[in-house]
Amino acid sequence: MQDLPNLFLIGPMGAGKSTIGRLLAAELARPFYDSDHAIQDRCGADIPWIFDVEGEQGFRLREIQMIDELTRLSPVVVATGGGAVLREENRRALRERGTVVYLLTTVDQQLKRTAKDRNRPLLQCANREQVLNDMFAQRDPLYRATSDIAVRTDRRSPRAVVNEILRRVHRLVDPLEPSSSSAGTLNHKVSQ
Repeated sequence: MQDLPNLFLIGPMGAGKSTIGRLLAAELARPFYDSDHAIQDRCGADIPWIFDVEGEQGFRLREIQMIDELTRLSPVVVATGGGAVLREENRRALRERGTVVYLLTTVDQQLKRTAKDRNRPLLQCANREQVLNDMFAQRDPLYRATSDIAVRTDRRSPRAVVNEILRRVHRLVDPLEPSSSSAGTLNHKVSQ
């Protein structure tokens, strides 16, 4: 499977991008990068601090630069931050330099998965559920427009999600493969 393109994971916080990304990279024997962690490493500071000092706008500018750099590497698996799709520059870089996988999850799952996480500045508020619903309404159309495939992560093991991604990406790369009976209908079809 070394012939697969770069794989870029997008989706909301708590969808499992980092967990799935690490497993995909291990399966494909290629490097894994988490754009948020790469920004923190470069700055020597965590994301809440960057938001406090530079604001969301400053963070987004750093994110544009990091995604541009990471998407130029090959072959890689990259997990982006949940808000990466807000910037056209990021959407373009992701679409042009690899296969984009949208990991979907419900707001209920996001609430459970991020309940104790204090490194998410946009969730440091009283009504986390409303914030997540608002983000979904704003970002879901961007995730769908940017992605080549979409895969649900709710109530599935990380390994099952990885297997589904590999199977579907392989179909995109080689639509004539015998196991790809519905290759022409894969784009944006959400797996259950």
